Amino acid sequence: MIRAHLEFRDGFMTAYKKIEAVKKSDIPDDATMLRAAVELTKDISAARAAIYWPDCFLCALVGYAALAGAILSKNPLAVVGFGLLAALALYRALLFIHELTHIHRNALPGFRFAWNLLVGIPMLTPSFMYENVHTLHHARTRYGTPEDPEYLPLALMKPWSLPVFVLVAVLAPVALLFRSAVLVPMGVLFPPLRKLVWERFSALSINPGFRRRPPEGEFRRMVFWQELGASLWAIALLASTQIIGWRPLLIALVVFSVTAVLNQLRTLVAHLWENDGAAMTVTAQYLDSVNVPPPGWIAPLWAPVGLRYHALHHLLPSLPYHALGEAHRRISAHLGAGSTYDGANYGGMMPLLGKIARSTMVKR
Repeated sequence: MIRAHLEFRDGFMTAYKKIEAVKKSDIPDDATMLRAAVELTKDISAARAAIYWPDCFLCALVGYAALAGAILSKNPLAVVGFGLLAALALYRALLFIHELTHIHRNALPGFRFAWNLLVGIPMLTPSFMYENVHTLHHARTRYGTPEDPEYLPLALMKPWSLPVFVLVAVLAPVALLFRSAVLVPMGVLFPPLRKLVWERFSALSINPGFRRRPPEGEFRRMVFWQELGASLWAIALLASTQIIGWRPLLIALVVFSVTAVLNQLRTLVAHLWENDGAAMTVTAQYLDSVNVPPPGWIAPLWAPVGLRYHALHHLLPSLPYHALGEAHRRISAHLGAGSTYDGANYGGMMPLLGKIARSTMVKR
């Protein structure tokens, strides 16, 4: 595993040095598109609690009920069926972590606390792992550079990097369990370990060179309580195996692995990953990102909570997920086919996977 990680890191750094790659950084801003995106969406920019609360927590309820069904069922087909339903429902509930990083802190009173209590901590992915990290990905001068925690030039790397990128997600639930149950408590006794865990294993990032800065102020207090909750829950999960056996935990880990792999596949096609490391304009960032608009019906399953409009999200990061579909319709109608806006629209996951895979096979 260590050797694979080192090879992956070396491939990542080498790819950034390949200046003959597609120069997305040379693309100028399209002022007409940027202006239209803002002006056409002013009236739909408010996060609606009546949508957020039932959408997120009904999905969580369905997910946990299906997980219980998978654990209690004796029929293998029922276990698989319930497990898949649990993975999809909990996947949608989990991805509200993305909304938490963008909505104003006072927009949905109580939502962040409820999400962490009912989704983030039970899935060992509290919101601090994404907050103050994902916003760096949206920073104008960081996106697509070595300073971006959520960017790798995957399209410029070796073909083996793609399956490694996806398969590492299989082990994510076990790694999260080990982190919260073992590493975090040990870090209380050993400050150097605590520093290492925070810097390298406390962010939902894909850039192996990213090092997280120490938390400060109110965020530091929030991290403390979320870490405490996640550690107590992780220890309780391991302790429960001495009472009810390993089957419930193992089934839950498999379900969460399916969720993690699905999210990694979504991440793989959220961008084209073609930047060579230079800073990019907002328009270039948009064109390096992906929309999968209707009529594709399966996209809401693998890119839920508005993430099928990921390129549009990079134009309007603070626009709530429930407004992205309407925003896309308005902007598309206003700018028309063949516009810059149209250049980020794709038909589905499979064509995008093929595009990225072919790009890795180009000799550079």
